[in-house]
Amino acid sequence: MIAVSTDSHFSHWMFKKTSPTVKKVQYPLAADPNAAVSRAYGVYQEAVGVNQRGRFIINPKGTIMAVEVVTGPVGRNVAELIRQIQAMQAVAKNPGKAAPAGWKPGDALITTTAEDIGRY
Repeated sequence: MIAVSTDSHFSHWMFKKTSPTVKKVQYPLAADPNAAVSRAYGVYQEAVGVNQRGRFIINPKGTIMAVEVVTGPVGRNVAELIRQIQAMQAVAKNPGKAAPAGWKPGDALITTTAEDIGRY
């Protein structure tokens, strides 16, 4: 997991030092001062020079598995992000299975054949 923003690494350092929430972050905060990464993922707002809040789940093969972009004043749900990653990992380990809405570790995965339509 990695967080990327157009803020400098100095800003990240200060934010991590002063924010009670960010102090707990255990993954890297990467600076994108020229917005190259932000532009590549389509979250940079050229007119105002800032990023939209976006998150991308990318599997080990480099495939984007999920995208969420929200307006600046709306926070994201980290617990839901983690749940989605866990669900994607479980499905990857169990071909032919799917994680239904609200699935969490320990819940049963479901099958997704034509016979299953309307069953769940």
